[in-house]
Amino acid sequence: MNIPTDLKYARTDEWIRVKGGEAEAGLTDYAQGHLSDIVYVELPEVGAEFKSATSFGSIESVKAASDLNMPAGGTITAVNESLSDAPEVVNSDPYGKGWIIKFTLSDPSEVAGLMDAAAYQKYCDERG
Repeated sequence: MNIPTDLKYARTDEWIRVKGGEAEAGLTDYAQGHLSDIVYVELPEVGAEFKSATSFGSIESVKAASDLNMPAGGTITAVNESLSDAPEVVNSDPYGKGWIIKFTLSDPSEVAGLMDAAAYQKYCDERG
């Protein structure tokens, strides 16, 4: 399982990469592995605002559908349009080309409440 140390992680299996007041988020390697073959990603509208831990979209695989939740609150500035044609990129490159949203953080201090890589690894191990 791949858990980059430069990211923060939510209990709902989203990752966040913060650069200043901007953030990028997607689904973790652990989550995409459990979903298996991803066939659809529902993306939010650019400009939409979401609070931390609220659903901004959904992701579907051949096995299940799951909500995608905001790791921190903010306003969507970009969505990964390429996932409409190639949702499987979330499986093959979850932390790179498989990013899902970019957003401006409404409260950067929310990121401090998320797990670091070691805590997320432990959390995943506990779930099996």
